[in-house]
Formats: sequence, structure tokens, C-alpha cells
Amino acid sequence: MKTKFIPISFVCLSLGIFAFRSELTDLKGFHKAPVNSGGAAAGKTGAPGEQNCTQCHSGTAQDGANENVLTLLDGSTPVTTYSPGQQYTVALVMSSNPAKKGFQATALTSANAMAGTFTAQAGNTSVNGNTKKYANHTSTSNTSTTLSWNWTWTAPASGTGDVTFYVATNKTNNNGTTSGDAIYLSQHLFSEESSAGVENITFNNNVVIGVNNESDKVMISYDLNQMTKTSINILDLNGKSIYNKNAMNGQIGNNQFDVSTNDFKSGIYIVNFFIDNKPFSKKIVVK
Repeated sequence: MKTKFIPISFVCLSLGIFAFRSELTDLKGFHKAPVNSGGAAAGKTGAPGEQNCTQCHSGTAQDGANENVLTLLDGSTPVTTYSPGQQYTVALVMSSNPAKKGFQATALTSANAMAGTFTAQAGNTSVNGNTKKYANHTSTSNTSTTLSWNWTWTAPASGTGDVTFYVATNKTNNNGTTSGDAIYLSQHLFSEESSAGVENITFNNNVVIGVNNESDKVMISYDLNQMTKTSINILDLNGKSIYNKNAMNGQIGNNQFDVSTNDFKSGIYIVNFFIDNKPFSKKIVVK
């Protein structure tokens, strides 16, 4: 009877394959659950030059203007602008409140540098990153029982100007894998300091979204270089649409559109204005 010799390299390769397979599967051969239940690696917010959650979760990123509701609180009072050096509570809500969920957020200047600092809230959020800081969900705040993610933002120094919070949320299907999840990206801009009178903020296309509580109306002004369809959707903080109007014809030049707030209850609302499906969002306070 001849003795069979098995090359050592083949044995090592076989063991290596087995070890790799064991790392990816449990004893029954099923794929293990994702490892980001306690927060993602830094740089997954969809901010300029960054990746987003689709690097780990299958699918394409979606517009999160209606899904991600981010509020800046001075104590218990919502604000639409910030004072340099002051501490604020950031509250992030997913309007659909899925059974399993996650997020990552950062705050950047117009030069895409970190704006201020983040401090986590124990058990609710964590913070990672080096030069740029990122707020994340935790392994105990990734279910529908957590209605709001909260962390502290210390605003940057005077002269910083506009600050944009970039947010990526994950609405998972809770199947224990990275498939079938929906990733929502959004941007939330806050200007430095407050101004008297009408609150407003200017975007590209010279879009200005403001609220005048004396005349009880939301005012939207914008410029167009060609005729374009526009639409508006106003939501409360529960994600319920309070006002919606589609397929409006924007004319070349300056346009003005007003919405009466006479039937609005006092509180915070999110105004989503679209120019040819490009979103512009503003948080307003109706008094």
C-alpha cells in the first residue's frame, strides 16, 4: 500500500479557508449579524469628500430631507442660528422611527473643516473621529424605543459663519444582514448669531426661506435662469405633512411664494422647498 503525501501548502490553504469561513458564519452556516450595531467608522455621513452608509449596507442613498429631522436646542428652546462658543443640544429624529435604525452626523464649516466640538450622551450616542468628530448611535439606542438621538454641540468661534450638519441615517429591515436597508442623507444649515425681524437663510439660487410671525406667513424667494417646476412640503416634527403643493411653475428671474400659517399650531416645522427636485430645507418656529 502506497503512502499518500499531501503538500504542506495545500493543508495550510485548506485550514485558512476554513478559518475565514468560520469567521463569517455561525455553527449552522448562517451569516453573522453586522458589526456596526454600536456605530459606524468615522466618515460615513455623506459630507463632501466622505463616504456614506452604503459602503457597508447594500442599496443606494436616498434624499433624507423628510426622514431626518435635526433640531438645535438652547436648553429646551429650538433655535435656527447659533452663538459662537455656546453649548447646544442636538436632537435627531427619524420621522418613520423604524424598528432598527442607526445614524452618523458631523458639523462642518463652509471650508469643510470641523465646526465646534461634539460630546456624547451616555447610552444614547457616542463620538468618534480625529480631526473631524462624528456622533453615532449606540448598541442600546438603535431601536424604535429610542425616539431621539441627543448629543452636545459646542459652537465654534466667532467668524466661522454658516455651519452645516451632515446626517446619514439607516432605516434597516432588521433581517440581521446588510441587505435591504435604506440610507437617508440630509444637510441642515445653521447661521452664526441671530438677526432681528424675519428669520431667513440664503442658499444657492438665492433661495431665501423665512417666517414672519407678525403677518402669519412663510415666505420663499428664489431666482431662476430658466422656467422650472418647483414644489413645497411643510412638515411638523412628527413627520406629518402640514402643507404640500406640487408642480408650481417658476419663472425666469426672481420669484416669491407665500404660505399662510394661520392654521398652524405654535411650534417647530420643517420647510422643504424643491427646485427641479433639488431640495432646500429650513427649520422655522411658528409663534
